[in-house]
Amino acid sequence: MKGVADSPEETLMRRALALAERGAEKGEVPVGALLVQGRLDVRRPKVLARAHNLTEGRPDPTAHAERLVLERGARALKRWRMNDCTLVVTLEPCCMCAGAAVWGRLGRIVYGAADPKAGACGSVIQVADHARFNHRIPVQGGVLEAECAALLKAFFRSRRGKGGIP
Repeated sequence: MKGVADSPEETLMRRALALAERGAEKGEVPVGALLVQGRLDVRRPKVLARAHNLTEGRPDPTAHAERLVLERGARALKRWRMNDCTLVVTLEPCCMCAGAAVWGRLGRIVYGAADPKAGACGSVIQVADHARFNHRIPVQGGVLEAECAALLKAFFRSRRGKGGIP
């Protein structure tokens, strides 16, 4: 019996998950992100940038996957306004990343797992669609949420008790 085909968001989230897994192999918190220009429902959406967290490897507290793809995407576009782009990320963006998306005039954010400790797209605070900002970003959360959350939980579980993250 044939399964139901993935939505465009799920297909892209699977690619972001693969990036997150690559980051985890390097000891990074497993978050992966893509910046996609134009429509997601075309056969081959245009991926401008891809990244996983690099905060440990650089070391740089701002080297989150989302911020890296926004930087790389702006460079590829040769402009900072990205209203025709979608950020696809495995974890709900934090304040820094959601703020960067607002300042970059991003068109949309799609995320996997909610972040009940630091999420800035509705879980803890709302930066992406804040009423006081002159730019608001539509947000879709929960895309492949179970898979995204499982990767993060497994990573942190493996770190506990090994002198890693408490």
